[in-house]
Amino acid sequence: MGPNPTDRAKNGTKRSLIVDRDGGPTGVVIDGANVNDHKLLTATIEAIVVQRPQPTEDAPQHLCLDKGYDCPAAREVVAKHGYTPHIRSRGEEKKPCRRGHKPRRWVVERTLGWLSKCRAILVRYDKHDFNYLGLVQFACALYWYRRKRRLENQPILQAA
Repeated sequence: MGPNPTDRAKNGTKRSLIVDRDGGPTGVVIDGANVNDHKLLTATIEAIVVQRPQPTEDAPQHLCLDKGYDCPAAREVVAKHGYTPHIRSRGEEKKPCRRGHKPRRWVVERTLGWLSKCRAILVRYDKHDFNYLGLVQFACALYWYRRKRRLENQPILQAA
């Protein structure tokens, strides 16, 4: 019978991505697919390429994470970096979103889906990690460029 045909005994790559509320990628890290999510959290937060404003009492900064980050080590990292954590616990049922609010994890999944449309990222042909990471970072920069161009070309609504 042989090995699983979908596995093919190849190593995989995990992309850990942090995005803003609209889905714009701000930091990305890659590692082996067998690494737990919470072990990449520190590197992902430190990979943010724009300087973030300091959180204050009036304007806290929220970080929404999925159940893969439900451990004391991840909560400690989030608190160390000054974020307010939103981590769903294992076994906790999914709550329906309030009307007019989109699901928080959907934003990250949409960005990962967009990145997967780039052929060089979907199937990793690069042998070296730094080459693959460069392609992912280039795709993120392309995302921001296209987003900026789209917003500049949007007509301004005028009152009649």
